[in-house]
Amino acid sequence: MKRWREYVASLMARIDNLIMKNFSKIYSAELEGIEAKPIEVETDINVGLHSFNIVGLADKALNEAKERVNSALKNSGVKPPNKENRKITVNLAPADVKKTGSQYDLAIAVGYLLASKQIRGFESRDKVFIGELSLEGALRPVSGALNISRLAEKLNFKFLFLPKQNALEAAVIKGIKIIPVSHLEELINHLEERELIAAQPVTEFEPGQNQALVDISEIKGQESAKRALLVAASGGHHLLMTGPPGAGKTMMAQALVSVLPPLSLEEAIEISQIYSAAGLLKENNFLNFRPFRSPHHSASPVSVVGGGAIPKPGEISLAHRGILFLDEIPEFRRDLLEALRQPLESGQICVSRAKTTLMFPAKFSLVAAMNPCPCGYFGDSEKECRCTANEVFRYQKKISGPLLDRIDIQIEVPRVKIEQLRSKQRDTAVSEKIKNSVIKARRIQTERFRGSKPKIHLNSETTSKQVDEMIIFDQNAESFLKNILEKSFVSARGYYRILKIARTIADLEESERVKAEHLAEAFQYRVREKE
Repeated sequence: MKRWREYVASLMARIDNLIMKNFSKIYSAELEGIEAKPIEVETDINVGLHSFNIVGLADKALNEAKERVNSALKNSGVKPPNKENRKITVNLAPADVKKTGSQYDLAIAVGYLLASKQIRGFESRDKVFIGELSLEGALRPVSGALNISRLAEKLNFKFLFLPKQNALEAAVIKGIKIIPVSHLEELINHLEERELIAAQPVTEFEPGQNQALVDISEIKGQESAKRALLVAASGGHHLLMTGPPGAGKTMMAQALVSVLPPLSLEEAIEISQIYSAAGLLKENNFLNFRPFRSPHHSASPVSVVGGGAIPKPGEISLAHRGILFLDEIPEFRRDLLEALRQPLESGQICVSRAKTTLMFPAKFSLVAAMNPCPCGYFGDSEKECRCTANEVFRYQKKISGPLLDRIDIQIEVPRVKIEQLRSKQRDTAVSEKIKNSVIKARRIQTERFRGSKPKIHLNSETTSKQVDEMIIFDQNAESFLKNILEKSFVSARGYYRILKIARTIADLEESERVKAEHLAEAFQYRVREKE
């Protein structure tokens, strides 16, 4: 009788085990633009014929995770889903958010192990898992590790498990423990506390040297253009250079990066988030220098502005807190140039799709260069222009008035005299002198805008209301401004841009008040309106 009771008890236990729904919940994350969103990976194992389903608006790459997870679990020495006659359902919640990519592999594998009771005794509520699995169980790097690390810290998670290659990038964010994982078997041993993985030390931030192709001290002559570069760098102003071929416009644009100040930690995180979301941090674990982007004139609007079927940041976002250089700007597509209007004004780009609207940061300094006509020599003192008046007019009209109105500084770059080119004198201290002036002017602006909402850093980012509040004229400046405005047509936008430039020039001279000479210099930079 005793044996019979034991047999019935064991039989009932087996039936209960078959009927019992094994369930687990693991946390992962999805990238939307450059922002990460928390995703719950729920795994349910139930009685039934074998099936493995992933639900929750998963894309093709994510649906293929079933095969990767099966092979990775088998090659890590545990029982895979395809060896079990059970119905396995993985739900990615919230279900109305589209899930893309392969970063859910690790979370799905851990969720299955937890639901099938092959891993016991670890708390999943304070952990986030991301990573792509190879068939042998090794982890491959994913995009957006820094963005997900920032999300995990914000939501008070304690641990972030991710591929070893992404660890340095994610460890920039303090307040969360980064656990670098090389293989799924290694992670299983860690979760069962058989062999713990050491947490990645916090990545200490050190500003890097801006990667300039040309140092400003290498530019011969062009003193007035160098002054314009100094003003543009100090206030983050947009710059248009017009001049004949070979005058040095491209060289000066490349040299502008050499005088920009080092990145702050906040700026470096902003830029690195963009590059991480775009999958461009594979060699550089963290971007600690200001970007310089120079797209070719054949580039499409989507590649420059951003977007696509799965919206990604474009060149203007990749140039955030740095330089976007458009060489031969009239050769760019008209619709691309017109698409720059909104980000030039607002410092961000809105990408709208049927189901979502994404905002990408785009606080860049636009530096553009162009010839005055198709042959390049209209107005040149030494070489005759071969273009007709109509050709010159049509060429210059490729850049619309509203776009020009948004470019703060517009200068003419003349041909360099042969005597200056042959000169071997080079003042290596000029670069450091200009850079120190830029740093000093930007430090003044940082103090001025401390505590501002929304947060701004530079004079070029201010609104018209803020301009009115921060500008203090001396007595001569008031009458001078009134005089030049009466004699020249200046739009409302142009008026405020003149004031912003004048404020930057005053900052370079460490003057609290804007003087008449500051306004005069600012006004001469509006070449098109001066004409």
